[in-house]
Amino acid sequence: MKRECVTIVIVGHVDHGKSTVIGRLLSDTGSLPEGKLEQVKAVCEKTSTPFEYAFLIDALKDERKQGITIDTARCFFKTDKRDYIIFDAPGHIEFLKNMVTGASRAEAAILVIDAKQGIQENTKRHGMVVSMLGIKRIIVLVNKMDLTGFSREAFERLTSEYGKFLHELDIEPVCFIPISALQGDNLAYHSSRMDWYTEATLLQRLDELSAKEQPLNLPFRFPVQDVYKFTENNDDRRIIAGTIETGEIKIGNEIIFFPSEKKSRIKTIEEFNAPEKNKAVSGESIGFTLHDEIYVRQGEIMTTSAALPPKKSRRFKANIFWVGHAPLIKDKLYKLKLGTAQSPVKLLEITRILDTDDLSAVLHQESVNRHDAATCIFEATRPLAYDLVQDIETLSRFVIVDNFEIAGGGIITEEISGENSTVKNDPWSQGLVKTSERAEAYKHRGVFIVILGNPSEQKTRAISLILEKKLFDNGYKTYSLNLENLQLGTGHSEETIRFLGDLGRVSTDAGQILITDVSGYDDYDIEKLKESVQPFEMRTFVIGDGNQTISDITLRIPETESETDIVTMICRKLKEENIIFDYRD
Repeated sequence: MKRECVTIVIVGHVDHGKSTVIGRLLSDTGSLPEGKLEQVKAVCEKTSTPFEYAFLIDALKDERKQGITIDTARCFFKTDKRDYIIFDAPGHIEFLKNMVTGASRAEAAILVIDAKQGIQENTKRHGMVVSMLGIKRIIVLVNKMDLTGFSREAFERLTSEYGKFLHELDIEPVCFIPISALQGDNLAYHSSRMDWYTEATLLQRLDELSAKEQPLNLPFRFPVQDVYKFTENNDDRRIIAGTIETGEIKIGNEIIFFPSEKKSRIKTIEEFNAPEKNKAVSGESIGFTLHDEIYVRQGEIMTTSAALPPKKSRRFKANIFWVGHAPLIKDKLYKLKLGTAQSPVKLLEITRILDTDDLSAVLHQESVNRHDAATCIFEATRPLAYDLVQDIETLSRFVIVDNFEIAGGGIITEEISGENSTVKNDPWSQGLVKTSERAEAYKHRGVFIVILGNPSEQKTRAISLILEKKLFDNGYKTYSLNLENLQLGTGHSEETIRFLGDLGRVSTDAGQILITDVSGYDDYDIEKLKESVQPFEMRTFVIGDGNQTISDITLRIPETESETDIVTMICRKLKEENIIFDYRD
């Protein structure tokens, strides 16, 4: 039977003893590799260095040199009841950004405070960050009790002070435990030197924690990591790959992708070098093929039609902790990473900022400064799929990137729906030559033609080229744009769409017929492209039965038609709409 596993994050101010706590836990639970303890002790003896249990995990060279933990380390230990994964989150103020990653999947937290130094700046910040990440179960260890002479009064004084602070954060700690990690007091065994403390040891308290609801019992969530298309040996599979976050799924289940809301059914479950299977569950890295050849992109969330759907909106309210060198400011575009999705995002409103000292709310502030904890409203440039922290934590957590560095992280607490994007097109300034004058001279109006649909990229590219040649032979000013020639390097991002829209505006303002074929663009992309091209004309020709939700499709053509027949149908439609004049088949 598979053993239960609980994930813990341990935090605390620099030098308050986190690493020593972990080292002692690994040793006292027999979780170290055989001979590891003796090996570290021998190195210390050889170098005349006093042995510390922190050396068991402080393996990085810089950690030894600086005496601080500079990266999030993952360790494993076990008790008779269950297994534990413990993340050692950095305590030094310069490394707070790594803590966001280390704490992101934790079910509970251990917070270490030095009994002699007392509550420090980062002690409060760590309590805030743990709270903002939605971790409510906290065990507080009052460490280095030997430096206070194992004083009960010192323990109770610190317990009262920090307990009030946590209460203001709406956190009721599981318990406070007086310890001396160096000697192992009250970690695995009760301390004879603190006989006034008769409650549970740390290991007993950890074993008493109830495990969180298993991901298998939650609604099905599968963030799309990538889509693989196979062509060799007549293999035409399109495999949607990723890792199942929560729930389970079976062959034949109806599924929906968010935010695109495209639907299909599971045809096969694909796993590398493994026998066929008809079911997949949370935690598995897996692939799926579908009955319908729909186009989905990285970052979409697949769920079953029977499951509670994720939220879908551009705007959302979130609790964040900011660690960027530059403040978080309004109207600047940042990159948001949520699950496998990435999107430009900007700060719309700061609801409140918490003062670190007394947790009072600071209102009407125009920026979020370094190490501030805040509640904010954000707007992405495209709809995002996500869950609220109270529903599925893992798909509510996000980080914000500024200048290629993680600058903040947080959790989504509220959906804000029914909004219109504040991202507007730039005004377009026209010259002295009127659009009607160009149309009369060129015998056609300027237009941006987009060809998309189910066929292979080779077929849509061929249609684009044949259409260009036919229009050119009729005397029209036209150009077929191959997106690969642009080497944009940004994928199907908002920046790519905006750039393509700008090209469309320039070409159509110049009176040309610009043609492009696109693949992998979803319905929302095409709608945004139409907005970007305004105030000029765009015509959309869809080959096949995909892209069902695009509004104002100019013409839908069966993909069974030949390339030349499709081009003829497009030209006739352009003539019908009086875009091209004097056209001859």
